[in-house]
Amino acid sequence: MLRVIVGTAGHIDHGKTELVRALTGVDCDRWAEEKERGITIDLGFAHLAEEDLQVGFIDVPGHQRFLHNALAGLGGIRILLLVVAADEGVMPQTREHIAICSLLAIPSALVVLTKKDLAPDDVLELAELELQELLEDTPFADAPVHQVSSLTGEGIAELRQAILDLGRRQAVQVADHDPARLPIDRAFHLKGLGVIATGTLASGQVRPGDALELMPSGQAVRVRSVQVHGQAREVAAAGERTSLQLTGVDLDELSRGLQLTTPGIFEGSRILAARLRLLPDAPDAIEGTTPIRLHLYSSEVIGRLRPLDGKALEPGEEGLVELRLAAPVNAIRGDRFIIRRPSPLTTLGGGDILDPRWRRRRKAEIAASLEGLVGDRASAIESWARGERERGIATEQISRRLGVPASAVVAELRQLAEQERLIEVPNSSDLWLDPACIAGVETRARKVLAAYFAKDRLARGIPKAEAIRRILPASPPPLVQYLLDLLTERNIVEVDGRLLRQPGRRVELAGAEAEIAARLVEEAEAAGLAANSAEGLALIVGGAGEAFDAALRFVIDEGQVVRLPGGLIVAEKTLEALRQDLAASGWERFSVPDFKDRFDLTRKLALPLLEHLDSSGFTRRVGDERILVSSP
Repeated sequence: MLRVIVGTAGHIDHGKTELVRALTGVDCDRWAEEKERGITIDLGFAHLAEEDLQVGFIDVPGHQRFLHNALAGLGGIRILLLVVAADEGVMPQTREHIAICSLLAIPSALVVLTKKDLAPDDVLELAELELQELLEDTPFADAPVHQVSSLTGEGIAELRQAILDLGRRQAVQVADHDPARLPIDRAFHLKGLGVIATGTLASGQVRPGDALELMPSGQAVRVRSVQVHGQAREVAAAGERTSLQLTGVDLDELSRGLQLTTPGIFEGSRILAARLRLLPDAPDAIEGTTPIRLHLYSSEVIGRLRPLDGKALEPGEEGLVELRLAAPVNAIRGDRFIIRRPSPLTTLGGGDILDPRWRRRRKAEIAASLEGLVGDRASAIESWARGERERGIATEQISRRLGVPASAVVAELRQLAEQERLIEVPNSSDLWLDPACIAGVETRARKVLAAYFAKDRLARGIPKAEAIRRILPASPPPLVQYLLDLLTERNIVEVDGRLLRQPGRRVELAGAEAEIAARLVEEAEAAGLAANSAEGLALIVGGAGEAFDAALRFVIDEGQVVRLPGGLIVAEKTLEALRQDLAASGWERFSVPDFKDRFDLTRKLALPLLEHLDSSGFTRRVGDERILVSSP
């Protein structure tokens, strides 16, 4: 079954509702006030079916006061039915509706001159010329014009056939992986059924029993039943007027502007980057921050707008802008929108969303980011990855910006990786990196290491955790490991246990410090197990202050001496002999007194030595005894 939505547009009382009734037999005016006043106040709906094609009609109100209702119905329309009364010609709302439909990029149009029975031939000819002039500079310049009378039926059959022919060409294509997305334009309660939400299904399919999310809040709801044009259905597809009976939500939680979507695909946002075209007759240029009212599908949100290049956007011009909204909207890249001035209500322009998760960039980065966003989808993905820098970007982040399942975008991302436009991070569960950020990481690593060792010339290395915090502060663990491996491979760092070092760097002592270091080791080896404190050694070797501290640190880092718990200093050769002796003792376990007696030690010396053996894994304490764990 092919499906297409047709939307009427035009000035008040030009015969839109009567035309839809003549085409379909359905009266779109639902409310008593509409029938009493003879005008359409809210959206009206009708349908027409022939063989393999189903046409849904949305009758939008034409009066200026009700334009916000009209805007709620214009999203998802594939065919514009521009209605102009032959006896009145083009009127103010005619012009505003055609401007809005142009900005929304509705792909096709048919022009209908109604009330033909009320206009003589010369008036009809004048009205048609006026329409051609109106449409000349719009996307609908070549739209055919039909002259009809809803009262007498003249021209209706021909118009109906034209709609069916165009509908087959403009029918919405539905892919199996497309997520469901239903912008709500009505919500009400039906006795015996409960909460009902209706809208035009913008993408995907919905079936009874489906779990959906109410966006932008993310609240979980479930579909009990589905109707399309008042008929129960097992599935509703994109391009159909759809009514959903819902559970898990109260009526006061539903309103026009919310969306029902496949779970896990979409998310709300308050900050968006967009391409905006101001209407030629927009009242003012956009300069600095400007209050606006955003219309996107059925949502209507106030906010503020500012040009991203810092220049004023003049009427008739196109530019890139940032939208900051008072409430979140459910938007994806490519969504069309309309901007109106809050007061007085005037249409300023419209355009398309480029990045629904826009984050302000540094001034130097804005131009490159925007250049990517205005390109094709692949360029936008590159721009998003570039904006995340060494944080990387997850497949899910990209899929939510595009409004498609993650599985539907992975192949495209891998193709970009094959072209070396992205890097797929190994063992990361779909994490992607901009190749250009590697150079920045390398530069930062060199600067961090150089600064660290300039400040501490005796350091063997920078602690790995500190290095990661300073070089890769925002990177998730899989990306940290990948980038560290890359830095090692490119000989920028060396990983030495829990330290990062500069390749080829060696710590050396100056003359006086070297002499003190040699005497320190000599004295520690001579003392054996009768370990001394650092202060005691300083008195013996005659060193003091910074020179002694540097020498002691050097010999400890080089592993020539060890600082025991409590601060006593013992030579590594002495500890090695101790481990050899214990291994040869035949003991499987021993007590502190056993240890003291064997090596003729005081408790003050024995306990720090045992604690060191425990911490190094040579022994393990069990109660008051030690067990020998490993051989030296």
